Amino acid sequence: MGRLRLGLPKGSLQEATFQLFKRAGFNITLRSRSYFPAIDDPELEVVLMRAQEIPRYVNEGVLDAGLSGLDWIMENEADVVEVADLVYSKQTTSPIRLVLAVANDSDINSVYDLEGKRIATELVRVTKRYLADHGVKASVEFSYGATEVKVPDLVDAIADITETGSSLKANNLRIIATILESNTKLHANRGAWEVPWKREKLQNLAVLLQGALRADSNVGLKMNVPGEKINSVLSVLPAMKHPTISRLYNSDWVAVEVILDEKMARDLIPSLRRMGAQDIIEYPLNKVIP
Repeated sequence: MGRLRLGLPKGSLQEATFQLFKRAGFNITLRSRSYFPAIDDPELEVVLMRAQEIPRYVNEGVLDAGLSGLDWIMENEADVVEVADLVYSKQTTSPIRLVLAVANDSDINSVYDLEGKRIATELVRVTKRYLADHGVKASVEFSYGATEVKVPDLVDAIADITETGSSLKANNLRIIATILESNTKLHANRGAWEVPWKREKLQNLAVLLQGALRADSNVGLKMNVPGEKINSVLSVLPAMKHPTISRLYNSDWVAVEVILDEKMARDLIPSLRRMGAQDIIEYPLNKVIP
């Protein structure tokens, strides 16, 4: 049968990716300075490389599949199968943004003010397409790093990835437009996708990884509730479908179990206690599969 060759991002997203796979049930072991970590699944072979390169190698069939951002899939103009959205990053669980930014004191206030200007970015093709879509002609040059510090002495603007915007603010930059929102995607080579066992393997992997991500922001809540209080307790409990309710042995009390947003649990638990619930247990989740 062989193995499915999977490209995972090396660098800033590496640790978050390894942790995501661990929560999904896959243990990845990396030897020092190795680009070929071990994974406890005989059907998988993992290769570490820069996220910028992964879509190109997937498109060319060097890799069967990989994890990389939509921004890099678009930059590489890779014709791949998007298997699953995986919204995670090194800092947040929200999509990242590719934005146009200028110096705080610049007189550039919109994309149209970039006519004839110089822009630095790692995502040259994506930025050029955005400018063309808006009828703007500007010089777009590749940036090898430290893009934020090039404004305003070397370039008029930059197109850069941001998660929270804090790095841009720290460099006295302001955002004038968002080019696109991006998140990590599990994507596959079209030829590999047509191989039945590889397609099934990737679909199974997607279920597990997405389940692990859903579990990040949710917790389980268990409690015992007097029978006469159950309706009032249920009225304040959210649920993915319906809470699980079972009667306690030789008692008019019931046990209630529900999955909910972790932030909601903080506010709900004191209220549930006042409503008569007892033995309340909050517990973390590894995976949530709807």
